[in-house]
Order: sequence, then C-alpha cells, then structure tokens
Amino acid sequence: MKLTILGCTGSMSGPDSAASSYLIQADGDGRTWSLVLDMGSGAFGSLFRYGDPEAIDAILLSHLHADHMSDMVSCHVHRRWNPKGPLGPVATYAPAGAVDRVRGVGGDPLEEDFSGEFTFHEFTDGGSFEVGPFTITSHAVVHPVPAYALRVEGPASGGGRAVITYSGDTDACVGLEAAARDADLFLCEAAFVEGRDTVRGIHLTGERAGDVATEAGASRLVLTHIQPWTDPAMVADAARTHFAGPVELAATGAVFEV
Repeated sequence: MKLTILGCTGSMSGPDSAASSYLIQADGDGRTWSLVLDMGSGAFGSLFRYGDPEAIDAILLSHLHADHMSDMVSCHVHRRWNPKGPLGPVATYAPAGAVDRVRGVGGDPLEEDFSGEFTFHEFTDGGSFEVGPFTITSHAVVHPVPAYALRVEGPASGGGRAVITYSGDTDACVGLEAAARDADLFLCEAAFVEGRDTVRGIHLTGERAGDVATEAGASRLVLTHIQPWTDPAMVADAARTHFAGPVELAATGAVFEV
C-alpha cells in the first residue's frame, strides 16, 4: 500500500498545506485502487497534483467538521459538470448526516441529494467493508461530533497484508487503540500541546499520540493535523518521549509505503 499526503494542516488550510486529506493506493485485479480519506479545504486541488480525481474508488470522511470535508463541494462540481460528461457516483463512507452537511456547505437546495456524484454509506462502530483489495474497519472515537478512526488493511509492498490506521480527530480512547492495534503505519493527529491546550475530548498531544502508538503496538508513527501556529518538530520530539519506534511528520506530497 502507498499513502500520499494530500493535506495535513490541522483545523484549517495553512501556508504549506491544504487541510486534512490522504490518498491510499494498492494494486489488485489488474489495476490500481484509490481511497481518499477526508477532503478538507484545498484538498481537492492537491488531488490533481498527486493523484487522479477521476480514478477515486471510494471517499472516507472520518467526521464532518469543515476542515475534513469542505472540498466535497469541489469534488461534486468536478464529477457533475466534467467536460467529458458526468463521472457517476463514487462510494462515500461517513458518519450519519453527511448528505445534509455537504448540502449545507455547498448552499444547495433541499432537493439536492448528490446521488449522481456520491453513494453515501454510514460508518458503524467496529463495522467493516471492502473496496477492491482493501478491508476498512471504522472505530468510534472521542471528538465533539461523531467521529471515526479508520483501519485500512491491504496488500503489503513485500507481500502479505499490511495495516494503515488513520486517527481522524480524537483524544485518546479505546476505539483509537483498537484501530491502531499492530498497525504497520499509524497516521495520527497531534493538534494539541501539553500545557498549552488543556481541554480534553477533542485532540491528542504528541505525548498522547506516542502513548496510543505504544499501547497499540504500532510499528511506525506519522504525526499530522498540526496547526500552523505550532512547531511540528516540538510535537515530534514530544511523541518520541512516549514511543520508541520511528516518528515522522506528515507533509504535503510525502509518500509512505507499507
């Protein structure tokens, strides 16, 4: 499996990155399959540079905050009014209420259901489904709105199977640990800083991300969703004090293979 970072800035787009969006690809049945995890502000434009917007097999929205889904409106426009003709619906997995949320962001009328562009499915806690060579399991996590960590199992680059886990937005919780259990790569948010951001139930710190990776037995930790006002190196250093494995920082265009 190959993970390409389309956008990784926390809570907003930033000077060097779109907001949250991640492309996971793997070969199967004689072709390359593509999943897009989240579609934050500016992410759809990034997809043109690092992938193919017309070759998306499924979109997975970890939750419905704007910094994780607002460019669904851009995707809708591209699929409906493409000069080549309508591209048809792409399977879209999200928490309940996604149709209303996309309609609200786009300012569309109540009769708009996006059925020509997206086929919506609702996540369930612990529910699994397949897209091509991928098996995806959603785990409910702790955030102010319904949110899910996503465990993606697929072909490993060296043969066999591998796991990429994406935290979405969450504080430490049993659902996140379950999603990250023995993951080959744990893409984990670390939006908060210990001592600066004291409210709980919203985001992780570098230290808490490291703790979850350790408890889950993850092999590799990649930190993401760090806001423009925070020094990413400081967050990575904090995570390294709580996790003994490799710790890296997400950056737009970065590619990770498992």
